[in-house]
Amino acid sequence: MSFAMPCNPPPQGAATIGHSGEWQKMSFADSEGKTHTSAEWAGKRAVVLFFVTTDCPLSNGYVPEFNRLQRAYARQGMVFYAVQGDATIAAEEVRRHVKEFGYGFPYLLDPQESLATLTGATTTPEAAVLSPKGELLYLGRIDNRLEDYGKRRVQVTEFDLRDALDAIVNGKAVPRARTKPFGCAIIRTP
Repeated sequence: MSFAMPCNPPPQGAATIGHSGEWQKMSFADSEGKTHTSAEWAGKRAVVLFFVTTDCPLSNGYVPEFNRLQRAYARQGMVFYAVQGDATIAAEEVRRHVKEFGYGFPYLLDPQESLATLTGATTTPEAAVLSPKGELLYLGRIDNRLEDYGKRRVQVTEFDLRDALDAIVNGKAVPRARTKPFGCAIIRTP
């Protein structure tokens, strides 16, 4: 059963990625072989992409938070996907990883790296939030948990992605549409 929520207009200054028609025509297979298309995000408030990879301990440590965010905001008209940030990782390895870490939403394979290219994502973990029409509403870190390699805050004090999602739910402009992510580089294939 699908549930459609009315889409709030994008915040002022939202950038459209690629060509709107290009975003609407995109489709991706997930780790289980299911194809996901723009029909899934039509009528949603936002599409949330988590750029991750199987071998980044920093993004792996965020999986429980990704699942919490999905459970909290899916009811409010948002659709969530993980996006494999390294196109050289075999699909079978991604499938094992999804099961081992317990992702609660689709994990997309993007062998052409089109989502990272279109959003400008460079790091895992990194979140991109888009309107159903392809406007980039937020790009950056999930929160300020990570300070440096091997150094985490005891207490998270800034919830950048939650703040962005709350603003979208309430029909307001995202307070900080870009934040600097910290993590592993997205490896681009030549």
